[in-house]
Amino acid sequence: SNIERVAKKRGCQVVKTYCGHGIGELFHTAPNVPHYAKNKAVGVMKAGHIFTIEPMINLGGWRDRTWPDDWTAVTADGSKSAQFEHTFLVTEDGYEIL
Repeated sequence: SNIERVAKKRGCQVVKTYCGHGIGELFHTAPNVPHYAKNKAVGVMKAGHIFTIEPMINLGGWRDRTWPDDWTAVTADGSKSAQFEHTFLVTEDGYEIL
């Protein structure tokens, strides 16, 4: 994964618990889009598909924890983290950032 490669070059780790996803009639749909190498995701994007990439990048290790509210995610080692999301549309000749 290019995201993981760039993160590691800068001394960061990519959380493996969360991934990008397809967007369709339901908000979170297949495919899963992992942001780390050696994942088991399969599939091919085709024109008309909409998906997100939304890596969580940590200054420490890649492991995370979820608070008792079952929503808030934090790093397991207490390190700083950042998360962002971009949505893409696959077109006949490439992609469009939405």
